[in-house]
Amino acid sequence: MSPQVRADRRVAAEWEPQDCMWIAWPHNHDTWPGHFKNIPGFFANWVRVIAESLPVRVLAASDMADDCIKQLGSTKNIDVLDIPTNDCWVRDYGPTFVLNQQDQSLSLVDWHYNAWGGKYPPWDLDAAVCSQMAQRLDVPIVASNLCLEGGAIEFDGTGRLLTTPCLLAENRNPGITETEVSEELHRLTGATEIVWVQGGGLEGDDTDGHIDQLARFVDQENVVVCTSNHEQDSHTRGLRDNFLQLQAWADTTSPIMQVHELPAPAIRLIQGQAVPQSYCNFLRLGPDRLLVPSFGAPEDEFAAALISEISGVRAEQVDCRDLAWGLGALHCASRDQPRNPGT
Repeated sequence: MSPQVRADRRVAAEWEPQDCMWIAWPHNHDTWPGHFKNIPGFFANWVRVIAESLPVRVLAASDMADDCIKQLGSTKNIDVLDIPTNDCWVRDYGPTFVLNQQDQSLSLVDWHYNAWGGKYPPWDLDAAVCSQMAQRLDVPIVASNLCLEGGAIEFDGTGRLLTTPCLLAENRNPGITETEVSEELHRLTGATEIVWVQGGGLEGDDTDGHIDQLARFVDQENVVVCTSNHEQDSHTRGLRDNFLQLQAWADTTSPIMQVHELPAPAIRLIQGQAVPQSYCNFLRLGPDRLLVPSFGAPEDEFAAALISEISGVRAEQVDCRDLAWGLGALHCASRDQPRNPGT
């Protein structure tokens, strides 16, 4: 799909002004086997950090709301909502927020969701979250049969979109073609230039290669790409291929992109399981704040410094060593809602 295609809608970039941040309170012990005890405290501290800049809407069903409220304390700017979930990864089962190009009105896209290809049943509560969010916001919702998680798509706000072949996986969209996926993405999000990043994902990643662990726009002229300087690690060659592909694309798009390497830590094992660790899983809180994961690794400081330099915003480090055992990080566990210029 070429950049000359026009669209009547768009997905805002995450560095644009935001209305609020959605977080789902953690409660599924199976997500962090043997390591759950530190997770509610992590979420409470993280939510309070976000609430310094943005309202936070926390999904916590009635049976866990008391614990959630106790952990969060009396912090202002936080609203606990009685919406049940199966798991905390709201980026993936939450909606894609879309802005109408004419009147700037907001709507939601509710993609089909099956817990990363049916890996983690049950997922019925997570699949129902989008409709409940739309009801609370009183905005239109459009359902799609395309099976897609929010961490699989990355937008720059002008119609450019990065994704990976995880959308073509048989456990999500059997028999579908790249063209068919591209057409649905254009129809519902206004994407006009779609780049399929083909090199592969991180060792230990259970999403089949979500883009938010591999490559992220920092602004409309810069993209960071997860690479590895650890030759012994199994994903090093594939990550290098991702970088080279995006480097080749960067000179063909408009505006031209600068592509930056963001080296990942060496693979870390917990109970014999590789844990995906990528600084690409940073979280923007609109134009003025940026949270970047840290993993207690030598690469932590370089990553924070590079993202700060490129973005012009000081990257605040958040220790994600415990969170990453759930196989995700800051971006995976949040869903930003753009400010609606039409209101």
